[in-house]
Amino acid sequence: MSKVVGIDVGGTFTDLMLVDEASGIVRVTKVPTTIENQAFGVLNAIDAAGEGFAELASIVHGTTTTTNAMLERKIAKVGVVTTKGFRDVLELGRRTRPHAYGMTGNFYPIVPRDLRLEVDERIDADGGIVRPLDEAGVAAAVKTLLAQGCESLVIHFFNSYINPAHERRAAEIARALWPNPYVTAGSAILPQFREYERGVTAAVNAAIRPVLDRYIKRLRHELGGRGYSHDLLVMQGNGGTVSSSVVAEAAVHTVLSGPASGVKASAYTAMASGFPHVVTYDMGGTSTDVALIRDGVPQTTTEFELEYAMPIHVPMVDIHTIGSGGGSIAFIDDAGILQVGPESAGAKPGPICYGRGGERPTITDANLVLGRLNAKKLLSVDNAISVAHVAAIIEREIGAKLGLSAVEAAAAIVRIANDKMAGALRIVSLSRGQDPRDFALFAFGGAGPLHASALARELAIPKVLVPVRPGITSALGCLVADVRHDYVRTVNKPVQSLDIALVRTILEDQRAEGRRTIEGERIPIEGIEFIHAADMQFQGQSHVLTVPLDRAAVSREVIQEIFEKAYFQRFEVELPEIRAVLVNVRTAAIGRRKGVDLKALVDWGAQGKTLADARVDSRKVFFDDAWHETPVYHREKLPKAARFDGPAIVEQLDTTTIVEPGSTVEMDAIGNLIITVPQGAAR
Repeated sequence: MSKVVGIDVGGTFTDLMLVDEASGIVRVTKVPTTIENQAFGVLNAIDAAGEGFAELASIVHGTTTTTNAMLERKIAKVGVVTTKGFRDVLELGRRTRPHAYGMTGNFYPIVPRDLRLEVDERIDADGGIVRPLDEAGVAAAVKTLLAQGCESLVIHFFNSYINPAHERRAAEIARALWPNPYVTAGSAILPQFREYERGVTAAVNAAIRPVLDRYIKRLRHELGGRGYSHDLLVMQGNGGTVSSSVVAEAAVHTVLSGPASGVKASAYTAMASGFPHVVTYDMGGTSTDVALIRDGVPQTTTEFELEYAMPIHVPMVDIHTIGSGGGSIAFIDDAGILQVGPESAGAKPGPICYGRGGERPTITDANLVLGRLNAKKLLSVDNAISVAHVAAIIEREIGAKLGLSAVEAAAAIVRIANDKMAGALRIVSLSRGQDPRDFALFAFGGAGPLHASALARELAIPKVLVPVRPGITSALGCLVADVRHDYVRTVNKPVQSLDIALVRTILEDQRAEGRRTIEGERIPIEGIEFIHAADMQFQGQSHVLTVPLDRAAVSREVIQEIFEKAYFQRFEVELPEIRAVLVNVRTAAIGRRKGVDLKALVDWGAQGKTLADARVDSRKVFFDDAWHETPVYHREKLPKAARFDGPAIVEQLDTTTIVEPGSTVEMDAIGNLIITVPQGAAR
């Protein structure tokens, strides 16, 4: 059995990539996502691939189930049992505001106050027991929460990260009374300091655990009923996979599952093309996700905030998202200024050109008016709409209010959208101490290659890499993702007084636990690797900087030096007079899965012999305030090692790639398009 499947569920489409490792055959399918139950879309995608379920060796699944559940607050009713005097920690938070300016905004805690109950217990900052656990009080609180209809429970005690004894005992009492397995101990999910962040992370886990568990059980049942007999793997937000048999226990790790798979595929593809450092750029219909990859490794963060006052402090791929996608609506605000997004036309009615009744101009409509999209080949169009009709609406809604023609207004819409997306790229590069000129731009998603060249010019990024199948990159990410588990333990000691033997013991314990977990899952892997890191800060600071840690060279001097170099690279500031503090020690245990031959993604037999064989059309396209006669090429018919100059348009089923005037493009050995962008003033 050699057929493996990667399936990514998006808001509009469910994408599948099937690879037969024996024959090298690759099949891809794209079917509508079944919002009411994503499992049916997964099954439909496998059916569309034309393979029997019993013939599949492995299925890896990226899902938006938990992310959407949190954003839409379609979550389980959660109760909290916490230390006496600390029931309001989840609501007080960091005393920030929903908006930086003004006193407006609403905040609704994940768990309302009447479902947060207190019991008597106390552990001090060194792990000593100040007051013993009131076990009878725990039982009474659990019964009260059950009577109030709670489906999921959180045990969250003060300082449990340093000594989880009370949390573990309370969880034992709760599990004896609770009618389901949905009991979450905060220290088991996040054993590190900061009561608020640990509590919210545990509460998020409890809120989405029943949702994910029901979904996974339904999907496993349906797959089993159709003959699939192997384990289902699920993507996590850290870019790794985990067995579906245990994924619900730490459901919080699946937040950002889909976007993380896209970044993982980007790293895999870029490394194969000889680009170890890339900025990923995934533009879809509603939003744009960007991330940074160095030395082939996606950068991760432990300080992710899903929305205001919802910090999720488990390791995740460091992805920045903005509300700018193909369906983002352009409008004139009350100040008379052109704005684009974050409101989106969505799938229904969608952009004007979809013919579903949309009357508000979007980025897609603007690109159509500028000649960058082929009106005859737009997907998901219900009724044909003429370019003239779209242009008339853009002129009426935007141009007339700004004194611009339809074309000028469309160009302004695209420029504003590009500026917003360039800002997102700056956040993951410049604001983190990285020079964009040292990276290539990896463009994917349905609309990413459409804007990538302009963004690269704006940021002086020299190369743009467009993969073979940009629209299903996240499905590829599911196939190439490794098994991964992350571990953290708080030390919180100045480096000068650090017990190095303790640090080494923590690392060895984390490695041993990671190895046991991966081997226990019985997922086919080729080996286990470990990545160590440390969260550090200068004494008195509130936020941490994560730096790599070399297990073979752990000493106070080395740790201090690594942190000072990382701090200077990020902030260009030296603080020799302030002591450095080692806050947390981290280990990522990674089970390396067999890779995918990226050459198999190209239909080499469909390629033409010359560039002329791939040219299918020519049309006028608006670049730099002027119309340019632009050749149009069919991506699959481009010959091996094809090379041509811009302006040019490359069309394929899942995206359109724009090559601006002055740029050159060539195909590499595995079928990716490499666009070289001329350096100079941004256009």
